[in-house]
Amino acid sequence: MSSEAPTGDVQDNEYVSRQGDREPIDVLGDDAKVEDPIDAETADSDAQLERDDKEAIDKSNIVEERTRGAKPTGEYREPGDTEGLEDKRLE
Repeated sequence: MSSEAPTGDVQDNEYVSRQGDREPIDVLGDDAKVEDPIDAETADSDAQLERDDKEAIDKSNIVEERTRGAKPTGEYREPGDTEGLEDKRLE
């Protein structure tokens, strides 16, 4: 075992509360009743999920058309085997 341990004062008080907040915190037992602000009847429901989706989605930002109003240019054409190659390479 090495005896080359660092020397000095090892102290880290970053976890300490601000000066005005140093009140003791009660520790509750595992069986203690805790007030739950969430209504268990509606918390895990499809209706709640639907309400959340409606609140989260900005309807004014949805584009209705797939092409954003672009004019159709014609049918898709498969490129040929030599299309896009230089003429010198084709010889």
